Amino acid sequence: MKTTMEIPDTLFRKAKARAAERGQSLKEFITDALQTKLAAAEDVASPRNPPWMSGFGQLAHLREETARIQQWIEDDLGAVEADDRL
Repeated sequence: MKTTMEIPDTLFRKAKARAAERGQSLKEFITDALQTKLAAAEDVASPRNPPWMSGFGQLAHLREETARIQQWIEDDLGAVEADDRL
């Protein structure tokens, strides 16, 4: 589909230069950029994946490391006595 739109001069020049760097036509570059933007918007806006959930699970890979450090502390220092807890 053909369309006409107004793009700020500086943005147009940046897009044209970036397309040239990648060996793409401006049409290919803009098509890729729109597809990427739309796909990202769908991922964030889906009811199953609301934006506020994007941070959850980011540190799950540290669970085993946390357990290993906790075990090392307990082995080295011993369990904290009930009387010593605040």
